[in-house]
Formats: sequence, C-alpha cells, structure tokens
Amino acid sequence: MIERYGQWVIRWRYFIILATFILVALSTLGFPLRFDTDYRVFFGEDNPQLIAFEDVQNTYTQNDNVMFVLAPEDGKVFTPQTLKAVEWLTQESWQIPYSIRVDSVSNFQYTYAEDDDLIVEDLITDADILSEIELERAKQVALSEPQLLHKLISPTAHVTAVNITVQLPGLHPEAEVPEIAVFVREMAEKMRELHPDITVHLTGMVMMNNTFPEAALSDMTQLVPLMYLVILVMLWLLLRGFSCTFATFLVISFSIITGMGLAGLFGIALTGPSSSAPTMILTLAVADSIHFLVTFLHEMRVNGREKYDAIVESLRLNVQPIFLTSLTTAIGFLSMNFGDVPPFHDLGNIVAMGVTVAFILSVTFLPAIMAIAPVHVKPQTAKTLHAMDHLGNFVVAKRNILMWVMGGIILVLIAFVPRNELNDVFVNYFDDTFEFRRATDFVTANLTGMYDIHYSLNSGEAEGINDPYFLRKVDEFAKWYRQQPEVMHVNTITDTFKRLNKNMHGDNPVFYRLPAQRDLAAQYLLLYEMSLPYGLDLNNQVNVDKSATRFAVTLKTISTNQILALEARAQEWLEKNDLAVPGASTAIMFANIGSRNIKSMLLGAAIALILISFVLILALRSVKFGLISLIPNLAPTLMAFGLWGLLVGQVGMGLSVVAGLTIGIVVDDTIHYLSKYLRARREKGLSPEEAVRYAFRSVGLALWITTIVLVAGFLILSQSHFALNSNMGIMTAITIVFALMADFLFLPPLLMKLEANKK
Repeated sequence: MIERYGQWVIRWRYFIILATFILVALSTLGFPLRFDTDYRVFFGEDNPQLIAFEDVQNTYTQNDNVMFVLAPEDGKVFTPQTLKAVEWLTQESWQIPYSIRVDSVSNFQYTYAEDDDLIVEDLITDADILSEIELERAKQVALSEPQLLHKLISPTAHVTAVNITVQLPGLHPEAEVPEIAVFVREMAEKMRELHPDITVHLTGMVMMNNTFPEAALSDMTQLVPLMYLVILVMLWLLLRGFSCTFATFLVISFSIITGMGLAGLFGIALTGPSSSAPTMILTLAVADSIHFLVTFLHEMRVNGREKYDAIVESLRLNVQPIFLTSLTTAIGFLSMNFGDVPPFHDLGNIVAMGVTVAFILSVTFLPAIMAIAPVHVKPQTAKTLHAMDHLGNFVVAKRNILMWVMGGIILVLIAFVPRNELNDVFVNYFDDTFEFRRATDFVTANLTGMYDIHYSLNSGEAEGINDPYFLRKVDEFAKWYRQQPEVMHVNTITDTFKRLNKNMHGDNPVFYRLPAQRDLAAQYLLLYEMSLPYGLDLNNQVNVDKSATRFAVTLKTISTNQILALEARAQEWLEKNDLAVPGASTAIMFANIGSRNIKSMLLGAAIALILISFVLILALRSVKFGLISLIPNLAPTLMAFGLWGLLVGQVGMGLSVVAGLTIGIVVDDTIHYLSKYLRARREKGLSPEEAVRYAFRSVGLALWITTIVLVAGFLILSQSHFALNSNMGIMTAITIVFALMADFLFLPPLLMKLEANKK
C-alpha cells in the first residue's frame, strides 16, 4: 500500500509541488498576526486573582502606570534646577495619551493651617525662584510625608519620580501601549536634552507591557534567522548535498508560514511565549525531513537503489514512524491547553498545527521535490554508519553493565526532582539588555519597588471610612505591614486623616493622629476634597459611597514564594481583625499562576502520556512494547527536572510547560528505534541482539542527526533575552539529550533483557 502511494507521489510530483505552493500562499491571508501587549493575557478570564484585581481596578482607578525616575548627577533633588525639571515633567505628563493622574513631589497636595482655614496647595511652585530656606522646608515636608517617602522621593533625597496613571480604553490594545511607550520615550529624550545633568529612567506596568512584544520581536529577528543558518549549515555537513538541504529548507519555511498563517486565520494573537512558535516549528519540522532523507540517501549510497526506488523505500520505512512521531508530538503540545496560562495554550496550538503541516509536507512535498531535484551520490558505506555499527556492537556486548549504570543514573537524577521549588521573579523575565529591566533595577535599588499588593478594605456601611473604629483598624494594619521586612511603602487614607487632624489643630504635631469623632473625620475629608484640583482627587483611594478605601503596599523585588508567604500572613491578620479581603495585584497574580499552571500542566502531560501510550500500543501491535516505551518516554523529562533541581532548584512559569512540551519530542526517538527493532524481529526474524544492531544501523544515524539539530535549535532559543523562552530552550535541549541517551544506552539493553529467552 505504501509502495503504491510512493509511486503515486512520484507520478503526480509536479501537481503536488504546485498545490503545496498554492496552499501555503493561501495561508498567508492570516498575516500579519496581532500582538497582544497586555500582561492580563497570561491569565484566564476565570482566574480568581485576576477577578480580584479587576474588582479593585473597577472600584477605584486603574493601576497601570508609567514612572519617570530622575537621578541628578549631584545627588540632590531639592535644588532649583532639578525641581524645575520635575515641575516641567509633571506638567508635560498630562499630555501622555490616556493619562488620568500625575503625581510628583512638586504637585503633592501639601496642607497647612492658616488661622481657621485649611490651605491645600502644590508643595513646590516656581522652583527656580525659591530661596534656600524654602527649598529646605519643602525637602523636610517631603521626607516626613509617608505618602511620598519611598514612593516619589528617596530617603536621602537623591532620586525622585513622576508617576503617571493611565486608563487604557482597551479598544485597540495592540496599539495603545506602544503609543504610550513611544510618547514617553520622546519625552525622556527631550528631558535629557533640556537637563543633561539628570539621568532619566522609565519603568512602570505600561513599560513592562511594552517590553513583551519587544522581547518577541528580538527573538524573531535574531534567533530565528540564526537557527535557520545553524540548522542549514549542519544539514549541509551531515547530508552532504544541496538538494536535500534546500528541500528541507522549503519544508521548514512552509511549515512555519502555514502554522503562523493558520494561527492568524483562527484569530490567535501573539504574546511573549507564543512568539517562540516559529522557533519550535523550525526545529521539529527538521526531524521529519531528516528521517526521510537519511533513509533515502542510505538506500542510494549503501544499497545502490535508483532514486525513485529509494524514495518509495524511504516512504515505506518511514511513513508510519513519522506519522506516529508527528501525532504524539501534536498530542504533547495540545496538552498545554490544560494549563492556566492562555499564551501557552496558543503556543501549543500553533506548534501542533505547524507539526501537522510538517508531517503532511514530509510525506508529499518532500518526496515529490526530491523526485525532480538532482541527487548525485556515490555508492559507499558512510563512516557514520560504521560508527553506528560499532555503537550497536558495544551496546550488545555491554548490555548488562549499561542497563544497571543507566538505570542508576536515571534513578539518581529523578531523586533530585523534589529539590525543585516553584518560584518566579517576574521582573526578571527580561534580562538587562532591556531598558525596562535596567530602569526597574535602578528604581528598586534607589527609590521604590515594582511589586505591590492592594486591598479594598470595607467598613460595611456608606460613609463608613469616617468611623474612628474602622480607621484605627486600617491604621493598625498599616503599622503591621510597615514592620514586615519585604515592604518599602504603605499608602493608606489614615495618613491623610492624621495630617488633616494636625492641620485643623494649628499644625500642632501632638495632634498627628486619627480624629476621635466620626463627624470631625467626615468634615476634614469633605473640606480636603473640595480643595483638591482636578485629577488629584481621592478616587484612587476612596470608593463612591465612601464605604471602602484602597490600601496599597509596595514591596521590594522578591520571589513569588515570598509574596505568597507575605500575603498569607496578611490574610491571617485581616481575619483576626474582621477585615478579611483578598490581596490583589499583578504581583499576586503572577505569584499564583506558576503553581496553578504546573499542577494543571502535569494533569495535561499525564493525559497526553496515556493517549500516546494507547497510540503506541495500537501502532506497535503490542501491549508489552507499548508499556516498555513508557520508560524511555518518561525518564528523560524526569531526569532533566532532576538535574535542574540539583543545579538550579527554581522552577518558574516557563519551565512549568516543559513536561507537556517535550513529551511528544521525546517519543520521537523511542518510536523510530522501536519500529526498526520490531521490523527486524517480525519481518527479518532476527534475534534480539541482531535486531538491536539492525536498529542502530538503520535509524541510529537519523536519531543522532535529529538530536544534534534539535539540541542546537533549542540551545539557540536559550539565548533569548526573555527568560520564559530561554529557560524553556535550555530545559528542552537537556531533555532531548537525555532522550537520546535513554534510547541508545538503556532501551536496547532493556529489550534484550526482556526478550532474552525468545528467538
């Protein structure tokens, strides 16, 4: 049947090639793909942390922001020149697209008493004409104000910030964030030109959002071309022919174009993780082509077949294993849909489509184009085949030692798996080649943190935030949080009430405390609100009916485990004090997603493994060999995580998908080796030892080449500046190496041991 199919491909080769070009061209209708820049894409709509975060955002103002951080060369913020720059930047920042609030030391609403009046005004105006005494007074006010210290001014007054809150419409998310990023970068450049003695850093959630597509673009423009180059050079060296290399190049290119085009047609938007799909399709498409071409060249060089006969024979030997490897690889990637991170769903789906296209091309387009391409080979026995014969003889001769040694290595490495700890530092997703990462590191070291936690503390009644009992509880919570070592800043309405109470008692420091009466608190707040200018009201701290207040905590750059531990302590305090409400923020969201994702991904990987095992049992027509295949299919991934646990010990969101990602790739080696082993046993009637030698001779070279190419490809992915992709690349490369070791050094001795008494 396969022979007739092979002859049909050769007969209709020109039609197949033309049809391929047409279908690939049609798939380009899905271009260009939209890039989603919102960090919320990492969370499903039913994610509880996202729901809590959105509730806080909807109750108060949004928390998306851009922060300009200014560091004067002389290390002094409170000079006329620097403060004039702060004033200018504060004023100009209102022009940033979608800005709804601008906060800085210059427009901080400073309050003081004048007779019986409450005066509310900007802390700094006309900085260039202020006297030394006025500058010193402004400095002391800023450094003593809890709302400013460690948020907009550093304790030594050497760094300050202008924070802009933006409210994105969400109508064109792929354009809104880049629009802001371009605008603020131009502002930063203008600021540097006007004040060359001030260093300007840009950070904030908007800038982080914008860095995701920048990371993806960097990978696409640098890593993918590099991978193409490396893989083509290696194929040229290993296959030793232009026609084979060019045909493989076309299969790879068409697989990527079609896979990405179909993604666009299905409405899939690219994100940081899913943007690595072309890289993965590239490496996986190579494997199918190599298995066909290595057998094709082997039949011509070693067995002396004519080209058409060699094509038919290569199809006969490889259609089933290529189909099985493509099917199992697609199942492995589709299992990523069990995870809690939608971008990884998209990655799995895009790669599964690309792998499917690669299979179709490798059994239609590839043999068709090889049928018309010039192929010049000299009948010979390749040295590499000698090497495979030697390896086969070595494995047969040392089978007992190899089985126990490899078995021991597998068990030892697996024993280190529990050393892995689920942890992430999401700012560290980007390395220091990104402006955002460098700016964030500077800000964290000198001013404030990027991580925060928000609580909507509810009094249970309208106007309840004026209740002295409720205010005391909130203030106690603030005191508790300020004692935690992970905390840099706490923003609470109680600080405003204390300041107003002091103002209304003639600015007597003794009265810097909460109002003792509810009506006084309500009067203070009303008087204060009426004096605030547009854009600087209390909507970011108080809800509409004044029943709840926003309580915000800024943290140092800490790991997800530390964030979760801190939040657990806070929840314990809140429950004891009848204020139980979940903490909400991007930090909390990212902290929870890693552990949620790996649990669901393990479920997906388990289901994928069951499906793959069922497929192998049917395809190999043997329950025994289907179950045997589980060992070399499971062991490499577990060994890789064991080695990671030994050397690193931190598993983040990027690595949480590796089990599902690699399971299909790992099965590739096992299927090809077992299919050749069983062919030798069933068709040729060889003994287990001779069947092992035959498998090495017939498929060993192809497995060696595909491993080299895949490892090279994923190691290039590991050079990504985006940690999710780089860690994924490193771990996948390690897993593929262990897969080859298991299938070359453990599976053959195991087969010979289990079939020792069978002729």
